Amino acid sequence: MDIVEVVRVLRAGASDRALTHLVGHNRRTIAKYRAWAEQQGLLQGPLPSAGEIQCLLARTLPRTRPPQQTSTLAPYQQEIAALRAQGVEMAAMRARLEERHGHPVSYSAVRRLVQHLEPHQPAAVVRVEVPPGSEAQVDFGYAGLTLDPATGQARKSWVFVLVLSWSRHLYAEVVFDQRVETWLHCHRHAFEAWGGAPERIVPDNLKAAIVRASFTEPLAQRAYRECAAHYGFLIDPTPPRTPRHKGKVEQGGVHYIARNFLAGRAPEPLDVRTAALWRWTAQTAGRRTHGTTKQAPLERFETVERAVLRPLAPTPYDPAIWKQATVARDCHLTFEGAYYSVPYRLVGTAVLLRGGARTVEIYDAEHQLVATHSRVAAGERQTHLRHLPAEKVPNLVLTREDCLAQARAIGPATTTLVQALLDHRPEDRLRSAGRLVRLAQRTTPARLEHACARALVFGVSDYPTIKRILQTGLDAETAAPSGADSGAATYVFARPAEEFAASLLGGRS
Repeated sequence: MDIVEVVRVLRAGASDRALTHLVGHNRRTIAKYRAWAEQQGLLQGPLPSAGEIQCLLARTLPRTRPPQQTSTLAPYQQEIAALRAQGVEMAAMRARLEERHGHPVSYSAVRRLVQHLEPHQPAAVVRVEVPPGSEAQVDFGYAGLTLDPATGQARKSWVFVLVLSWSRHLYAEVVFDQRVETWLHCHRHAFEAWGGAPERIVPDNLKAAIVRASFTEPLAQRAYRECAAHYGFLIDPTPPRTPRHKGKVEQGGVHYIARNFLAGRAPEPLDVRTAALWRWTAQTAGRRTHGTTKQAPLERFETVERAVLRPLAPTPYDPAIWKQATVARDCHLTFEGAYYSVPYRLVGTAVLLRGGARTVEIYDAEHQLVATHSRVAAGERQTHLRHLPAEKVPNLVLTREDCLAQARAIGPATTTLVQALLDHRPEDRLRSAGRLVRLAQRTTPARLEHACARALVFGVSDYPTIKRILQTGLDAETAAPSGADSGAATYVFARPAEEFAASLLGGRS
């Protein structure tokens, strides 16, 4: 109660005891004000205005200030000011004073003197309010330990929070990481829960959203830009080191959830915690009377803001992440632990990869699409044979069954030789059999069949012999040697006749 009210109560004839309860001062102070009011003639006659009474009080009854306590560091005030001008922190300043003057120095005394020398002037702030549907603020916050459903082990978890700035209605989800893919999935889930998207989203400069933080030219992640284009919202990151610019999600989102939902909760499975969080969001956070708007966030959202959100596209967004990868010598690159083939001409080069929930797309340096794969789990391999060198493909896909089937399509002689190669033990002659049937592609199936028939007559079944028969054109000659029709035995000499004659003549030719 101010002095004007005190005078009015005194004029009403209230006792000092009653004034003590009304004004909150003790009886001696009330007696002092009563004597002053009588002396100034304020208890009788017309009552001056409030301004006149205040001026009269300041002129005739100045306040007495309590005696000021002198700082123990007053002799060192100039020294402390000089150290402060050099940017020395108060703890280091205390240590320097003790070293220089040889006696203990109170840190509290240093702090009080510094506060006296540098009085703090609070900075003025401006509260920004926006129209319905125009803005949402987003952030991650630590959510404590949550049980991983795959392993049953407790893991660090995070809560994703997206708050509509006008209604203060929020969407929250518990996750195990802050990767780009998780960031995009959470945005999709929030928009689907709301049935629309805001015009602008305000994140801070976390890596999942922003590549380059800047006051004037921030750069968002390519995947986040793609997400924004799909839903039609703008990305408006806060300037560096200014988290206060997204206070609606900092205080009314992350901190509010941490204090009211997460505080004191024991580790629980991810699905249990998420379900409980969604119930709490609808029943508690959404129905509370907000401290600023004085209304329930869910009610404001349902009655006004839902209708003005941007409508969702007919097809759902496929959250994808972009990254660079180098094509290895085996014509594959690695993404999320899985292997995807790339045309062999790009071996050793850097390519751009877009990993979606269902597909993986690969682009070359000119941003041309060179490969598309279905996404697979870590450790699995996706290979298109056309991406591999042509000469490497046959051996890669060759099987015993396919090799024998090709031989049967050529002819019985080829089938016999191929079967002999496949039956050989202990060495595996599958590659030789594969090379043999591929000779039909270099020549014709008919020539290969004739060559195999000739080789069988002479009792040979190896690939090099068949190849030489074709190269020299012997497949066109009669397969049976002279005398074969008479039933005479056929002999094949591995050494020239000259050597045989030389041995009969005692080494003379």
